[in-house]
Amino acid sequence: MAELVIGYLEILVAVACFLLFYVWREDSKGFPRNYPIVGMLPGFLYYRNQAHQRVTNSMRLSGGTFLYKGPWFANMDMLATVDPANVHHVMSANFMNFPKGPKFKEMFEVLGEGIFNADLEMWRVQRKIARGFMMHARFHRFLLETSRVKVEQGLIPVLEHYVVAAENQGGSAVMDLQDLFQRYTFDTSCILITGYDPGCVSVDFSEVPFSKAMDDAEEAILVRHIMPECIWKLQRWVGVGSEKKLTQASNTLDQVIAGYIAKKRQEEDPDDKEETIRGCDLLTSYLRHQQSDQDTMGLNLKLDDQKFLRDTIMNLMIAGRDTTSSALTWFIWLVSTHPHVESKIREELTKTLIPKDQSQKWRVFNAEELKPLVYLHASICESLRLYPPVPFQHKEPVHTDTLPSGHSVHPKMKIMIPLYAMGRMESIWGEDAAEFKPERWISEKGTVKHEPSYKFMAFNAGPRTCLGKEIAFTQIKPVAASIIHNYQVKVVEGHPVEPNSSIILYMRHGFKVRLHRRSMLN
Repeated sequence: MAELVIGYLEILVAVACFLLFYVWREDSKGFPRNYPIVGMLPGFLYYRNQAHQRVTNSMRLSGGTFLYKGPWFANMDMLATVDPANVHHVMSANFMNFPKGPKFKEMFEVLGEGIFNADLEMWRVQRKIARGFMMHARFHRFLLETSRVKVEQGLIPVLEHYVVAAENQGGSAVMDLQDLFQRYTFDTSCILITGYDPGCVSVDFSEVPFSKAMDDAEEAILVRHIMPECIWKLQRWVGVGSEKKLTQASNTLDQVIAGYIAKKRQEEDPDDKEETIRGCDLLTSYLRHQQSDQDTMGLNLKLDDQKFLRDTIMNLMIAGRDTTSSALTWFIWLVSTHPHVESKIREELTKTLIPKDQSQKWRVFNAEELKPLVYLHASICESLRLYPPVPFQHKEPVHTDTLPSGHSVHPKMKIMIPLYAMGRMESIWGEDAAEFKPERWISEKGTVKHEPSYKFMAFNAGPRTCLGKEIAFTQIKPVAASIIHNYQVKVVEGHPVEPNSSIILYMRHGFKVRLHRRSMLN
């Protein structure tokens, strides 16, 4: 009965929102219309599949800061801003007044007490410990080896399988590169974090429950951002809709992670401290770490605690799989649709080869030899500017504050920073802001140009700047270089390419392409 009532309520809300949109649409200035009682929610729900484009338009019209009015009494008012001065104030200058906050933690409860949800001292401790493990030389060697092996023995064999299939079918074989990149980064993330390879990269593209559960959880989290709290909490209590899917996904994630931890505990020898390549994953590092009170600053935190390990793995998996695969997807699409950029990257890659190999079309690159390549790095930065894997950030002020733009914010208001819109602001990036132009990242001296994080937020900004920035580049470059040098990627004619509306910026319909060996085209 309860499910039926919820269903009727959802239908009524949808119909009401559609009617409101049909009669009034936007206001005369092009902003979302603010209706009585329901605020701007109807228009937002109606245009939810074009959310990034609509927010970008609002940012341009408003001069960079716009107050989104939610339904009355729902505490959903949100100040959206791309003003670099405001971003610097929130993310750095007045960092302590803008934590993630309890509402963020509730929306992202699947992440538990992990580093993404943590604030204050708990966050500082987790960041310090994770940074120590990730920056260690043995983990770096493990990262390089894992990336190399997975490209050579996982990614390339799958690409070759589809190339052969295309040749046998007269060029008609189609593959979804976004799906492949998600599988690749899922495998590498699992190996780096837990030490185990789930074997997600395979020619049959079989479904992996853990990966599917992560997708379902992310979809449900987005719904929590756009629906009034009382509605999604009611759904959670009754167990219907997206909340039912989130509960099922959480159970799957917990079971799989618990299995990894149990297996690792059984394998670990407390007296064996030998630093072999097999024992360099992060889970092993947490279990082997000789904890002291100085490490945890007196907090009641045990690094080998089951829940702490579960939350840590969950947070690192979200970061490792989703952001890198999103970055790869948009980067390969941009390069494949901009031939002049593609040619420059290929020219730069060819120069890295020794003379006797420069005539060879086939080559797999490793991260170390790609590190000096300026144009490749600039192209990736430019792709991240236009298509940031995490398309928005939001904060909640602890105390009432006034932003540099003059806007006042209070504890019951969220601050939203739309990164997708920020990368398209002419006021920040110039008149050519919408263009894919890697040259903007190259200085007159021919080096990679630094841009401040409050302007380029793909890796967050301020004290919470992403710990995995260098890891991401190390994983992205070998995959991108090997594909660009060895293959010609062509988007399937008529295939729609548009961003989805989620907490991770993916292509809504996947990335369907036809792949050919470059050597076969000459």
